[in-house]
This record gives sequence, C-alpha cells and structure tokens, in this order.
Amino acid sequence: MKRIGGDWIDAHDNLAICGPSGVGKSWLACALGPKACRDDRSVLYQRVPRLFANLALAHGDGRYSRLHRTLGHVQLLILDDWGLEPLNEQARHDLLEILEDSYGRRSTIITSQLPVSA
Repeated sequence: MKRIGGDWIDAHDNLAICGPSGVGKSWLACALGPKACRDDRSVLYQRVPRLFANLALAHGDGRYSRLHRTLGHVQLLILDDWGLEPLNEQARHDLLEILEDSYGRRSTIITSQLPVSA
C-alpha cells in the first residue's frame, strides 16, 4: 500500500475512505494516524459528529478560534464517520473553513459510509 509511506502527507494530499459499515474504514484511518506520528508528523483524530458538536459549543463560549487553530496546526487531520447526520448551516460553514485552511498545506483523511458515485 503506497499510503503507508507517508509521502502523500508531505505532498499535502487528502484521502477519502468509503464503504459500508464494518469493512474497516476507521481501523485503516486509525492505523495511518499512529504511523504518521511515528514518522514525526502531528495527527489529530476527530469523529465528525462530536467535532461539530464541540465546534457549536465553542462558538457559544468563545473557544472557537482556539479550537479552529488546533485543527489547523496538525499535519494530518482524520475526520471519522462523515455523513452520519446532515450538517446544519453553521457546521457546513465550519467544515468549509477547516478544509479551506488546510487545502494545499495539510492532509486530511475522511471516512464515510456514504457511497461515492463514479
């Protein structure tokens, strides 16, 4: 598997792992994370439903900028369980900011049960 080497992280590429429940998407993403750590890369794992709940709270209590900075300072962001619930307008805006800030500068892994059309 070419992805295990980590060159894709240095190139700031992204990875989407899609498939039905139980096929090992989260396991694979969580295997790539520690490997990146062993290669001296910073990694943050977040389950998407919990991330957006935390971001919503952070908007209310003034922690949003700090949380957003934390998400933006890692070399590899792993977003697990994308698409389990529809995103509200604020969550969509937050996601856009996270992905725009990382585009071309950091790598993201997204796991999802949603099918990808060809």
